[in-house]
Amino acid sequence: MRRKVASAVGYSPDEPAPKLLASGRGKEAEQIIAIAHEAGVAVVEDSALAALLDTSAKPGDFIPPWCWEAAAKILAFVTKY
Repeated sequence: MRRKVASAVGYSPDEPAPKLLASGRGKEAEQIIAIAHEAGVAVVEDSALAALLDTSAKPGDFIPPWCWEAAAKILAFVTKY
């Protein structure tokens, strides 16, 4: 059984790229998801991107360029709703 992985990504037009706001596995992942739901933030499931962000950036870092396309698709979906 795989442990749940979650990452929170945010973007501000003042910044050059989206930032990793939070990332965690197991109970931390569950907390990230619960906080997002409580705050009314849309949650998009993309386990591959969450795992990639979890291993290639730390919270507060800009996400790596090779993740931009996937993150852009998710941010576009989230801002649409």
